[in-house]
Amino acid sequence: MNNANFDSIDAYIATFPGAIQTILEEIRVTIRKAAPDAEEAIRYGIPTFRLQGNLVHFAAFKNHIGFYPTPSGTEAFKEEIAPYRAGKGTIQFPLNAPMPLGLITKIVKFRVKESLAAKTAVKKK
Repeated sequence: MNNANFDSIDAYIATFPGAIQTILEEIRVTIRKAAPDAEEAIRYGIPTFRLQGNLVHFAAFKNHIGFYPTPSGTEAFKEEIAPYRAGKGTIQFPLNAPMPLGLITKIVKFRVKESLAAKTAVKKK
């Protein structure tokens, strides 16, 4: 991964070879469809979608795409993510296999609900 400072997700994606750009753009579109009200940003040097704070991050590496849906996002889908390398708040999708866009959609929609519920809880206090 390039350690440059990026001012947009477009700038980040542009630093990768064509095949990786295609995968990153597919993930971006998938997240955008699942979270249409989220804002795009660069946080921690990687593409981020924000909705009441950070929703999900993603990044390209030599052999995988890192997807970061927070610890709650991995915990809620631990059976579905079992085939992948995963840790607290992180999932690695190998580049030599199809991206699980349906799973990414489910996780992002979960995070949107979680984020909006947190906003509602704060308002009630």
